[in-house]
Amino acid sequence: MSHTLPPAEAGAVELARRSARYGALDLVLQPVWIYDFDRRRVHWANAAALKMWKAESLRELCRRDMGADMSATVARRLAQYQADFITHAAVFNERWTLYPGGTPVVLNLTYSGHRLDDGRMAMLSQGKPALDELPESTRSVEALLHTAVMITLYDLSGAPLYRNPAARASVRSPGETLRERIVDPASGERFMAALAHEQAANFTLAVHTAQGERWHEMSARHCHDAVTGHDAVLVSEADVSALKHTEAQASFQALHDALTGLPNRAHVMERFAQALADIRDAGMAAALIFIDLDHFKDVNDTLGHAAGDELLVHVARRLRNAIRSSDQVARLGGDEFLILVASKDIVGEVERVRQRISQAIAQPLSLSGTEVRVTPTLGVSLYPRDGLDVETLLRNADLAMYCAKERGRNDMAYYEEGLAVAMRQRTSLEADLRHALERDEFEVFYQPRVCVHTRRVVGAEALLRWRSPERGLVMPDDFIPVCESSGLIMPIGLRVFEQVARQQAEWAARGLDLQISVNLSPRQFSHPGLLDGIRAALRVAAGRPARLEIEITESMLLARDERPREVLDAFEAMGMSIALDDFGTGYSNLAALQRYPIHTVKIDKTFIQGLDTDRPLADMIVSMCRLMRLTVVAEGVETCDQLDWIAGRAIDQYQGFLCARALPAAAFEARFIDEPLAA
Repeated sequence: MSHTLPPAEAGAVELARRSARYGALDLVLQPVWIYDFDRRRVHWANAAALKMWKAESLRELCRRDMGADMSATVARRLAQYQADFITHAAVFNERWTLYPGGTPVVLNLTYSGHRLDDGRMAMLSQGKPALDELPESTRSVEALLHTAVMITLYDLSGAPLYRNPAARASVRSPGETLRERIVDPASGERFMAALAHEQAANFTLAVHTAQGERWHEMSARHCHDAVTGHDAVLVSEADVSALKHTEAQASFQALHDALTGLPNRAHVMERFAQALADIRDAGMAAALIFIDLDHFKDVNDTLGHAAGDELLVHVARRLRNAIRSSDQVARLGGDEFLILVASKDIVGEVERVRQRISQAIAQPLSLSGTEVRVTPTLGVSLYPRDGLDVETLLRNADLAMYCAKERGRNDMAYYEEGLAVAMRQRTSLEADLRHALERDEFEVFYQPRVCVHTRRVVGAEALLRWRSPERGLVMPDDFIPVCESSGLIMPIGLRVFEQVARQQAEWAARGLDLQISVNLSPRQFSHPGLLDGIRAALRVAAGRPARLEIEITESMLLARDERPREVLDAFEAMGMSIALDDFGTGYSNLAALQRYPIHTVKIDKTFIQGLDTDRPLADMIVSMCRLMRLTVVAEGVETCDQLDWIAGRAIDQYQGFLCARALPAAAFEARFIDEPLAA
């Protein structure tokens, strides 16, 4: 039968056993005690230690929780001791300030490892009073213990002589040398050379630590070892990894586009210059390829800016994948990108890059559930033929890109001498357009819409012309793109609408009561002031909304938000009808028409003028429109055969050269008022 002693008796027996083991240490006049790391308590102490700790008895001292008010710095230092005692027979001689009963006691302590009966590692502490220490010296020792700055004393070979707790916690092993600590050997040698030459050195270096590679601000100076008097090196280190990361991040952000991660314009101007110098030294030629996405504004205006940003991210990724590792790609802003390529056969390489870029970008992309395709227009300037610096090459590539745009987009053009003149002409055109708006030089022409069954004019489409005193009659394809890019399209569009509303009312009063349609561009449709502007124009012109129709294209219905529906509902609430122009060539489908207040569908002329094999789609469109009770208008009817074809499909109306081209208001009135159209 076993017998268990009460806790008090068991404790007394244990203390008696310890005293029997360590009793000889009571003869030592200096304080000696054994510290249990794991339990944070004194395991045993001699009489001098009991006196130093101001303990009533060994039992009372062993019951004290030494970790209750222990600082984090002291706790880390004790953990370092325990680890070093376990890994190797370490002995430490240090000056500590202890606080028995809250009173500071300065001791010169010798610490060594000691195994307890159960095999755990403890610490044998032997102290000698440091009675001659000045207060400043005591405080400096305390500061060295608690500071986060890593302080290490090395001999001239780089071997460590002393590390404060912060330094000891940082190294991978206690014996790590100064050269082993520095990641880059070449940087380490420069550090040591500077120290030898100047007697002091200050470097920011990547160092090995117990936590992995870090960036440290390392300051070193020559000194003497206070123990041996030999020459030594005192090194202090501060961890600046966070600052280094912030600096690197700021530098990256300053030179890279936040959306795509590609180098930005600042990067191009700074780094491409050096790249050109390297290309010149290598005896090669180079090309700057300026890339602009066709109709990118339509994506922004219809699907929203979030979808536009998503498109740019995908394009950036495709461009990176389409070029060689030696080429460089950047985003200049908006939908403009730049690629720098080098080769001895630069023209051949540009053609290869063009093919890869065109194929990569032309792949369909799903944005917010809508399939979108975009194409690139490219402008190219060659180095050194078209310029010797980045700024000149960039300007010339930009001019070449505009030339390619004017040729029809989805194209590539090389810079030529005359392009600068063309750009000046475009700038002059924009200035003239602003003057034209001020001088009221814009005129509306009207193309008749004819009833297929009665062959009478029932409506008209308003088409803009510019009657310039200097340029003559200018067609819209020659000036509308500039109006769009310059922002003039909004004031011009509202003036056109007002003119059309007034003309419709005048004709109706004279017996020609036609429904007249007015086109809206995507830029106008997305403008926040559109509805207020239309309402104001109707008031000024005393227009009849029921006889006015707004024409939009399919792409304007692609936005994922509710704005298209809200705008169209507002037009319908004003009394106007809505026509969908060029149907069948864009992204939408017939089912989508049910979401919007569409009254008329205009079938694109490509279906009317195409081969018979291309017309089944037109048949399907007409059938679906009939089911939805929509008016169907055929565009581009130029021959009697085409008219017979649409008549056979019961299409409601048509317009095209077979009836008449667009005419000025006076000519339109003279030809069609109260007159049937000849068959």
